[in-house]
Amino acid sequence: MGKIENQFAMQDPTTQYPQPEFEKQPQSAPGLAREMRPKPDHGETSYKGFGRLAGRRALITGADSGIGRAVAIAFAREGADVALSYLPSEGADASEVVSLIEKEGRKAIPLPGNISDEAFCVNLINDAAMQLGGLDILVNVAGKQTAVEDIADLSTEQFEATFRTNVFALFWLCKAALPHMPAGGTIINTTSIQSYQPSPMLLDYASTKAAITAFTHSLAKQVVGKGIRVNAVAPGPIWTPLQPSGGQPQDKIPPFGSEVPMKRPGQPAELAPIYVVLASQESSFVTGEVYGVTGGNHLS
Repeated sequence: MGKIENQFAMQDPTTQYPQPEFEKQPQSAPGLAREMRPKPDHGETSYKGFGRLAGRRALITGADSGIGRAVAIAFAREGADVALSYLPSEGADASEVVSLIEKEGRKAIPLPGNISDEAFCVNLINDAAMQLGGLDILVNVAGKQTAVEDIADLSTEQFEATFRTNVFALFWLCKAALPHMPAGGTIINTTSIQSYQPSPMLLDYASTKAAITAFTHSLAKQVVGKGIRVNAVAPGPIWTPLQPSGGQPQDKIPPFGSEVPMKRPGQPAELAPIYVVLASQESSFVTGEVYGVTGGNHLS
């Protein structure tokens, strides 16, 4: 079964979206959603908003595709203006997101660049706040994942690049964003089931996700007195360009997602509502939490 037109229609979640096996489909990193088969569902036709983020101003990293794209679409349909961070090579996907946001009558600010650079992160926050007229929500989604089966083959260069993209950037962005954020502002990070159940071939990636989990718990306690909440979402296997562009070996793509109790990968659209709730005032008593969206595997 393919994507659904009504996010509220009751149906069997195990068959709601495409199930393995999939085609092998190698891409060069960071990959494009438009080249995936089947194409991921980011909520382009299914997500319906209710104004829960009316007037809010959000910066989302990795907003061109995958989870970040789904969050950007959902936020716009909930009434938020959105600044989008992505790599310049991902511009084709990002332009589609800009069009979808503008179709909702919201402001879309494309801000391409590489978040593994500290100076870019600082400028990214300042540019987003300036062009949006402030900053209420920071969503950290962008990440680097490259599977390596043996530590002997894991280079220092890759190990460092993964940490710079996944952890250092998170630190730089949060540090730069907090002075702009009013009481009621929210930061939402993206950790992973890998923080709790690490795969052998994702040694560096899993380590960064464990760091993000701890970072979220610690920062939440530090800034709660300012009225700012910090939470995280922990996805399981999700059908995004991260997977066929090196996040998984190609022989792992056909059965991708079959190992979870639901026997399929999640779609980006299935995560967006969690980010919406954590960004909205509905979750006003929630901070320092990690929400799992894993298809049945436990965060333990």
